[in-house]
Amino acid sequence: MKVSPEILKDDQRLVELAKRDRNAFALIYEKYFERIYLFVYKRVQDEAKAGDICQEAMLKAMFNIHKYENRGAPFSSWLYRIASNEANLYFRKLKKEVKIEVSEKDIQVMMREVSINDVDNMNEQEKLVKALNNLTPEQAEIIDLRFFMHYSFKAIADFYSITEASAKMRVYRILEKLKKGWTSK
Repeated sequence: MKVSPEILKDDQRLVELAKRDRNAFALIYEKYFERIYLFVYKRVQDEAKAGDICQEAMLKAMFNIHKYENRGAPFSSWLYRIASNEANLYFRKLKKEVKIEVSEKDIQVMMREVSINDVDNMNEQEKLVKALNNLTPEQAEIIDLRFFMHYSFKAIADFYSITEASAKMRVYRILEKLKKGWTSK
C-alpha cells in the first residue's frame, strides 16, 4: 500500500485509514511493532515469548481498531495498554513474577525518591530490588514506566487513561509503600 510520508507521521490519519481498510493496519504494525516488542521484552525477558505476546497484542489492536476513540492521549498509549494487558495475561497464566530490568543509575534515582541516603551501598540497592519484587504486577509496571523507562507522569496518565494527578498519586503511593517497608526493616 502506497501512502504519503505525511500520513505515516499522523497516527490519527493512519487509524482512520485502518478503520476503513484492515490492510492499512500494516502501516501501524510497521510503525509500532519494534517499540511494542521492546516494551514487552523488557517485562518477559524472553525473545520468543515477547514476540508471541507482541503479535497477539497487534492482532487484538487490528481486530479492535474500529473501537478506538481519540480521547486526547497518543494512539501509542492504546497500543501499549493492549500489550501490557497481554503481558499481564501471560504472567497470570504462568503465575510468574514480573521481571523488571534495572540499571544501577536508575536504582540510585529511585533510592533518592524513597529518601534512602546511601545510594552507593550495594546492600541497600539489593534491599530495594527485593522490595520491588514484592510489588503487585500493576505496581511494578507503574514503577517500571516511571523510573526505568523514564515515562513522564503525563505519559503514564495516557497509558492508563487516567489524569496526570492520578498517575502522580499512584507513583507516590507505591514509593510510600516502599519507604514504609524500608523503615520497618
